Amino acid sequence: MLDRPLPERSQLRRRLPNQRWQIYPQNADLAQKLATSSNLSPIISQLLINRGIETPAQAQAFLEPESIVLPSPLEEFPDLAMSVELLQEAIASQSRIAICGDYDADGMTSTALLLRSLRALGAQVDYAIPSRMHEGYGINKRIIEEFHSEGVKLILTVDNGISAYEPIARAKELELKVIVTDHHDIPQQLPPADAILNPKLIAESSPYRGVAGVGVAYILAVCLAQQLGETRGLIQPMLELFTLGTIADLAPLTGVNRRWVKRGLKHLPKSKLPGVQALIQIAGVQAKEAVGQGSRGAEVQAGRGAGEKNSSKSLKPEDIGFRLGPRINAVGRIGDPQTVIDLLTTDDMGIALTRAMQCEQTNTSRQQMCEEIEQEAIAYVETQYIASLQQDRVLVVVQPEWHHGVIGIVASRLVERYGVPVFIGTYEDETHIRGSARGIPEFHVFEALEYCRDLLGKFGGHKAAGGFSLPAENLESVRSRLIDFANQCLEPQHLKPLLKIDAQANFNQINQQLFQQLNALHPCGIDNPDPVFWTANVQVIEQQIVGKGHIKVTLAQIIDDQQYTIKAIAWRWRDYYPLPKRVDIAYKLRENSFNGKTTIELELIGVRLTTASTQIFYTSPPNTLRTTFQYKQRHYICGIYQNNSLPELRIKNPEGKILVMYPGRTIGLLGISREEAIEVDVSQPQYDSIIQAALQALSYINAES
Repeated sequence: MLDRPLPERSQLRRRLPNQRWQIYPQNADLAQKLATSSNLSPIISQLLINRGIETPAQAQAFLEPESIVLPSPLEEFPDLAMSVELLQEAIASQSRIAICGDYDADGMTSTALLLRSLRALGAQVDYAIPSRMHEGYGINKRIIEEFHSEGVKLILTVDNGISAYEPIARAKELELKVIVTDHHDIPQQLPPADAILNPKLIAESSPYRGVAGVGVAYILAVCLAQQLGETRGLIQPMLELFTLGTIADLAPLTGVNRRWVKRGLKHLPKSKLPGVQALIQIAGVQAKEAVGQGSRGAEVQAGRGAGEKNSSKSLKPEDIGFRLGPRINAVGRIGDPQTVIDLLTTDDMGIALTRAMQCEQTNTSRQQMCEEIEQEAIAYVETQYIASLQQDRVLVVVQPEWHHGVIGIVASRLVERYGVPVFIGTYEDETHIRGSARGIPEFHVFEALEYCRDLLGKFGGHKAAGGFSLPAENLESVRSRLIDFANQCLEPQHLKPLLKIDAQANFNQINQQLFQQLNALHPCGIDNPDPVFWTANVQVIEQQIVGKGHIKVTLAQIIDDQQYTIKAIAWRWRDYYPLPKRVDIAYKLRENSFNGKTTIELELIGVRLTTASTQIFYTSPPNTLRTTFQYKQRHYICGIYQNNSLPELRIKNPEGKILVMYPGRTIGLLGISREEAIEVDVSQPQYDSIIQAALQALSYINAES
């Protein structure tokens, strides 16, 4: 039995990301069938299968989203016709309209989209965004009463309002008309608005179901423009703002989001909006040649642009997600949202450049602030909560003097680091706390906040993220309640960040041709992630820290006695430097252009020590390496055996049941005997964890022999 500590390997393991790898089962037969019927390569077919696409019709709808016939939004959103009518009446009577937006990228692009479109359609319209520092998220009574005093007759919320029952009730007392446009989860009691547009209120099967706040604003604005017969020159600018907001808000790139974002990414490089031009220029974003299907015909329902040629310059979602979006979001987090509204609504290039520079400076400050708070949060967690994290299954961190505009970003980084849901907050004053929450796949943030409803002040959000406030005296009660909720829905195996991997690849397969094939899946994002590959038995030849804590590495793989090398980057992996000399890696493919030469590089997102262990399969004498080990207080026997010239790992439990796995394969066997064994996916957490324990035990024995 192997109960003694493994000091060297333990130290190595602590320097590696705390992850659980879930490798999709490979369905070669279905992939080949889909490839043949849809004229795809087998690797693209497998990636589509991983995304739930298994028929030629589904593949065509995904790869050519413009081929889908969309239902009219007026048929899908029950209150859309009423919303259009209310706006049409306000424009006709020149009644004052006021927009109440939000201070994140979704809310600010929504506000700018509606301001531009309503003004172009002849409306008298202005806007307000609540102060993040002093008021927090969503429309409030102060804004309602201020609008009323200014003679506003119609209030339009964007990216907020679905939970604002009392403020909207106050608006109705003042005889104001209210249209709520939002996409956040539905509360127990809807506000008493004249019309409510929220995709969470429509059928789950609707292609409009996944739109963000800016998507709801886009649908409303386009339908209004169509009703007034004034679409010329309006659709493309609105589509660009829709694309910015949708990607920056991490909305799912499925349904109409995929269709419209794909089109919008082609329009952005040639945008006629000065603010978009200035933002692209300041951020240093370069449009890439895009190969794929273009638009077909002209779309009237919710905006269809002119047809595109097959090959054109386009932005990638990561250009927005990592370059443009953060510069917009930074202003909402720690600056004045008016900067972004001015940027996206001005027609003056000089003003646009000035505002874009302000966004750039604010983003630099935001980055520094995030880094400082993250390090403080890590130090606090390591001293106060690390011992109880596995029992608590949730992390609640509250400290004074943190800027609540950036703690949501820090929450995401803590989730990535510790693998548990994170609720992070800071004191607004001695008696009030405001915070942000980020979840993991098995945890529903909004339901967790609902579970604490009687202890909180304001709160809102959705499955993956949320915001909240609470009286400081309730902090420990909220912590206990969240621990109780987390223990109801989370198991110990959930408490590692989940890394979903599409397929295994070798370095000799990674080339420009493969990269171009992957273009068929773009745009990638939420619910359509970038393909993730993994490679076993990789050697780290060179590595160094670059920039703000990134690891730049040169990797090598030996295939048929030939060495293949490739460059890679691991963002923000300073804590894992130096990487072990031999590892398994998980990665995305990236294109790097330098001095006129374009190469394919890897973006590392996962690494594990398995390869150092799986070398046992090939280097140990047949049927000689075996040991016992303890896992979850149970004793097991394991060993490497040869079966028809193929090595296999066998793990036997106290009841005599045997788990068999093969290197590089996700399907193994489980049973008392080989004849009666069933196939299982050994990449699943319950199998992968015990396999890792067995390989570690065998590695230790092999090293000593």
